[in-house]
Amino acid sequence: MTWHVLDVRAVWIKEFASALAQRVPTLAWHPDISATGILLNSEEEVTLADPSLRVRYFPLQRGFARFPVTLLAREDKRLTRRLLGCSENPARSPLICCSPHYAPVAAQWPGPVVYYVTDLFVAWGENPRRIRALERRMCKAADLVFADSRRIAKHLVANASCPENIIHISPMATRASNLLREPAFDPCDLPEDVLDLPRPVAGVIGNLAANMDWVSIRQAVQLTPWLSWIFVGPTEMPLAEANQNSARCSLMTQGGRVRFVGEKPYAVLRDYARAVNVAVLPYRKREPTYSGSSTRFYEHLAACRPIFATRGFEELLHKEPLLKLVDSADELVVGLDILRKNGFHDGYEEMRWKASHRETWEVRASSMVKVVDESIVPSKLLNMASGPAC
Repeated sequence: MTWHVLDVRAVWIKEFASALAQRVPTLAWHPDISATGILLNSEEEVTLADPSLRVRYFPLQRGFARFPVTLLAREDKRLTRRLLGCSENPARSPLICCSPHYAPVAAQWPGPVVYYVTDLFVAWGENPRRIRALERRMCKAADLVFADSRRIAKHLVANASCPENIIHISPMATRASNLLREPAFDPCDLPEDVLDLPRPVAGVIGNLAANMDWVSIRQAVQLTPWLSWIFVGPTEMPLAEANQNSARCSLMTQGGRVRFVGEKPYAVLRDYARAVNVAVLPYRKREPTYSGSSTRFYEHLAACRPIFATRGFEELLHKEPLLKLVDSADELVVGLDILRKNGFHDGYEEMRWKASHRETWEVRASSMVKVVDESIVPSKLLNMASGPAC
């Protein structure tokens, strides 16, 4: 049977799907959304090398889940036919839906349905009432729900009528190949594009966007003249608040001991995470960030380096002593100075190394396969066997 993952546009969904493909036959679906999607019908299947994954690209009408496009395009029926056409035995083929917008497809699927929730979708700017309605429909169709945080799970129970007994918590993770063979008590060599930076070096890795407190970051940079800073990730997303935008722009043009290296392939992020003396996760407390799961935390966890984080992720409030929580730039600077006096050793390197082995995409995928095999498939087959004969 084939496991279908719908859809894999997000990097973290691709990583999860690739880990799933190591265990069960998996087909990942990637929509090409456009204003003329309804007029297109061709599909293209490729096998990605990094991560290793079989991906099928298909056209999809923009606004396919909004009225009146839902009635005009009927993309749910067309997409269901696409999925069925790539399923040897649909009744045994799990469908993993990664967005509430695919609720009409989930409702039509003859096999097991899993709702894999990696974000607080009601906070993404679309009409919250419509998103909640789609989530209620998705939770009704789903046999299992995997939420990446307890906060999202509570939201689904309270606002989407999701039964608590079908929810499992499945946070973000890192690749198993990113794990070290033994605990690292010192950083690795810096990548070539930052090799000239003087140590010690602090690293900020991820999407360098509005969910980060750039005002506090700039203050921390100004108060640590003895520390170099590396920023790894895209900066294209605009910042609506003038003070935050000004702070980011000033840092991006500062130069010297402050280096923005741009977006990097997922596979090389670990080289930066392993190379810094200390990792900094300077989140702002805002949705949808606060309710989610921090991908960059798990990348840094595998690197074993000391970590400072603000209280912008509810999930991270429960991760001490794997990281150190701070409430302000001044508190971060004090912590960094103490760490410097201790040679950038905080005593938790081995603890982070051990914890990282439980926090991989491979572990997440294995857990889902186990739960599906033990609960959904047997019950569905039993219901089929006990149904009326034709």
